[in-house]
Amino acid sequence: MRLRFRLTLLVACVGMMIMPLAAQDTSAVTLDTSETLFAVLASINHCGYDAELDISNPLRAQVRAEIEKNVKASPAAGDASQLLCQFYTDHPTGDNARTLAQYVSLALYLTPPPELGVKGKETDLPPDATVISGFVPFLQKFYAEAGVHAIWMEHRAAYAELVQRYHAPVAKMLFDTEAYLKLPSAGYLGHSFTVYLDPLGAPGQTNARNYGADYYVVISPGQDTPLKMEQVRHTYLHYLLDPMALKYPAAIKQLDPLLEMVKNAPMDSSFKTSSSLLMTECLIRAIEARTAGSSRAPEAERQQAVQESMEQGYILTRYFYDELVRFEKDSTSFRTAYGTMIANIDVGKEKKAAAQIQFASKADVEILHLAQPMQGKLLVTAEQRLSAGDAATAQKLAQEALDDKSGDAGQALFIMARAATMQRDMDGAKKYFEETLTVAHERKVVAWSHIYLGRIFDLQEERDAALDHYRAALTAGGELPEVKAAAERGIQQPYEPPARPQ
Repeated sequence: MRLRFRLTLLVACVGMMIMPLAAQDTSAVTLDTSETLFAVLASINHCGYDAELDISNPLRAQVRAEIEKNVKASPAAGDASQLLCQFYTDHPTGDNARTLAQYVSLALYLTPPPELGVKGKETDLPPDATVISGFVPFLQKFYAEAGVHAIWMEHRAAYAELVQRYHAPVAKMLFDTEAYLKLPSAGYLGHSFTVYLDPLGAPGQTNARNYGADYYVVISPGQDTPLKMEQVRHTYLHYLLDPMALKYPAAIKQLDPLLEMVKNAPMDSSFKTSSSLLMTECLIRAIEARTAGSSRAPEAERQQAVQESMEQGYILTRYFYDELVRFEKDSTSFRTAYGTMIANIDVGKEKKAAAQIQFASKADVEILHLAQPMQGKLLVTAEQRLSAGDAATAQKLAQEALDDKSGDAGQALFIMARAATMQRDMDGAKKYFEETLTVAHERKVVAWSHIYLGRIFDLQEERDAALDHYRAALTAGGELPEVKAAAERGIQQPYEPPARPQ
């Protein structure tokens, strides 16, 4: 039984392509489970992570009992357990939510079992996971000795049932969100949005992460409890809107004077230092106020939500709320309306309005954590510029990262290769993709490099070489649905770029 269910909302990346080679690709939101996440959460449960155990899915207690049984039955497993749990107890956070967040961050940066190694370099780990990176070798030993894989296999059907159960509400949320924004295709090539379900965490906590171009939400369903769909939607709105902001750097730069007005606000400091982050968060909160709950919700309730956001420091929420009222009456898609909304912000007027706000003593905790380490910032920015269509800047930043050795070389070369394709530099693209394959470790990067090279060779009418690369892509990343589909399509027939619009 397959554990991965692709949501019905497949996103055709028309108009979002970085090059003709990619024009046939689609991007899909994924509702999924992960053995890597299971291994990490099962391990910390064994070592004393008990948060909200009484209201957790019964699977959590079953897994804990089975691991305990295996540990008691094997001296080697007992020794591995002692080392693992000693590390866990030696690194307390004093807060169950922070503990879960740390280990979720770590799990999302590990390769699949049985390796369970850090993707790329250990220095690329998110800051909160870096603190517990020493957990990894103990996890690897415990996974092998305590029979964690066998326990995972025993419960695969139950995990798959969870995915089936929550597929419909997640798909509906995605559809409703895109329908409201009038976005007929809401994906970005190379970007992903994955919702992981695992009942081994506390049901009351949701963790969302943004690692470069990838967005994740990790949720632990409780005893027949509904998912916290508003938190999934919040992260999905970031996935949709964050790349849009990159297309209007000059307009957003003009909002910088507003940062002075929120320096005493209780919201997270990241929103006080970036006008782009502040603007996007205000926009998301305005969308949530317009769409949360029943469509017949009293206007007073919506206005109250707007006012609370303003008092937390999100001072453009009311502006966007009013703009959305007008947007709803028009047939224009949000992607088209976005630029006008940003350009029409009257900074002077908004500063005067912000000066009248009495800020609250505390703010809501932001659900999405940008867990990218600072040393990888050049590549994060390069990836963002590439998504925004600025190939020259993306290539320049990726080259800087290579020169400074400040990021993963494989990722830098992969960005340079895709930037070359956007600039229709076929020889340059081929060179960079081939160089990527010599240094890259991440499966997705390796697999897609093979697919791109296969398409290049198809265009050069070297079919045998193309087939070799499509097959290599399946070997490198065939477990990834989008890789599998693209590689199998390339094997079935030579790649042909779509016709350009007249």
